[in-house]
Order: sequence, then C-alpha cells, then structure tokens
Amino acid sequence: MLVGASFAAGLNVYATVATLGLLAQAGILNLPSNLHLLQSWWIIAIAAAMFAIEFIADKIPAFDLIWNALHTFVRVPIAALIAYNATSQLSPAAQLVSAALGGAIALVAHGSKTAVRAAVTPSPEPVSNIALSVGEDATAIGLTWFATTHPIFAAGITVILLVLAVILVRTLWSALKKLFRGARNAATSLGHHPDSQALSGSANRSN
Repeated sequence: MLVGASFAAGLNVYATVATLGLLAQAGILNLPSNLHLLQSWWIIAIAAAMFAIEFIADKIPAFDLIWNALHTFVRVPIAALIAYNATSQLSPAAQLVSAALGGAIALVAHGSKTAVRAAVTPSPEPVSNIALSVGEDATAIGLTWFATTHPIFAAGITVILLVLAVILVRTLWSALKKLFRGARNAATSLGHHPDSQALSGSANRSN
C-alpha cells in the first residue's frame, strides 16, 4: 500500500489523506495503530477542506507553480511520515528506510508534476492546465483506493508511473536546455551580425 499511497501523496497529499481516512471509516481499510489519527473526522474534514482549496488553486495558471513549489515542504514530509508510522511493526532502521522510500517516491511524483506544470503554464489557454490538474486529482484518489484493495498491482502501476515520470522530467529538461541554448546562440549571432555592428559603429561616431 505504501508505494501507491506515497506516489499519490506526491500528486495531492490532501486527497490521499482524506481518501485513506474515509476508507478506514467505511471499514474497507484497516489502518495501522500509528495511523488511526487519519480516520478521525477532524483530520478527514481538514484534509477535505484543503483538497477543495487545492482543487481551485491548482487550476490557476502561474499561481499553481507557486502553490506546488510551496507544497514541496508538505507532500514529501507527510508521505515520509505516513510511511514511517505505517511500518511501526518493523525495526527502527526498517522504519527509517520505509520513510526515506516513501519520501523519495513522493518527491519523484511531485517533481514530475511541477515540471509538467512549468512546461504547460506558458500556454495561453487554460484548458490543458485544468485537464492536468483534474487528471492528477483523479490519479491520487484512484491510486490510493487501488493501493488499499490491490496493493501488489498498485505497486506495479506505481513503478511504471515512476519510470514514466523520470523519463518525462529528463525529456523536459533536455528540451529546456535546447531552448536556452538556441536563445543564447541567437543572441550571440545577433551581436555579431553586420547590421548590428554597423549600428553600433554609427552610434559611436555620433557620440
């Protein structure tokens, strides 16, 4: 369960926490004793309220980048904390490894989400941004539910998603490097263009 839930938390931690709590309240999921707090109606209500806020904030171009940047310090630590408390039956060393793994998985999911948003946000139309956000919310809720009912299959799906996320980030990074390299070369060639040199020379003579 932890693998899928950690990836879901990296996409939308509030949806993940609310889903876990509701599944526990419905008797579908037996949370470990250290995670019983998640099924408290207060925690569910707070998570649901924050999910509603994020549902709107995450669909506003440009503002979503600020929101996601700030949530680097929310999604990853909470995913690590959930993984740590969910493995309380293990040794302290194994708990720390689980926490590190949960945080790392959430970081990859969060990083790929932020990278895709950075690439899409400059687009003048808001439809792609909204569609991405809705897809991420649905994936977070669906993957959390699937991880509690079919943990092995959910882990396999998460591994595939992790590989795709890494490939996507590498592709976007390569595209950005080519874009900046092209802009730099264009600026350099413009500086050496005969017309620009002639204009520069005439400006110096007039001075």
